[in-house]
Amino acid sequence: MSNNIEIKHTSRVIYARLPDNSKAFIRYIVEGNVMKLLETYTPPQHRGKGIARKLMDYAVELAIKNNWFIEPICSYSIYYFIKNPDKRQYLVEKYRSMNEEELKKYFEQRLKEEKKNNSEWMIL
Repeated sequence: MSNNIEIKHTSRVIYARLPDNSKAFIRYIVEGNVMKLLETYTPPQHRGKGIARKLMDYAVELAIKNNWFIEPICSYSIYYFIKNPDKRQYLVEKYRSMNEEELKKYFEQRLKEEKKNNSEWMIL
């Protein structure tokens, strides 16, 4: 199923409409020549099928095409660069120069913050 999803983008979102009409997406902003990856979301029924990875591949290609560096902020985007070290050359210097352990530590920190923020949101 994930092999033939069509990915599109706007100036703030990279997205794919899925067969059940739900959407997977990456929210981002561009400041100067830096693409900041803010949030990645895949509907629960479509997780584990490689959709988020395809969205990230698209984000990297978009950054390359526009001569942007990438700042991974959401946990999934950090995870992607841990799993794809060959793509780290496109990161802003701060993250490009991190070693594997530092990136993993940053990933754990962001994951913890996202879970905390999600649980605070659920209370509201």
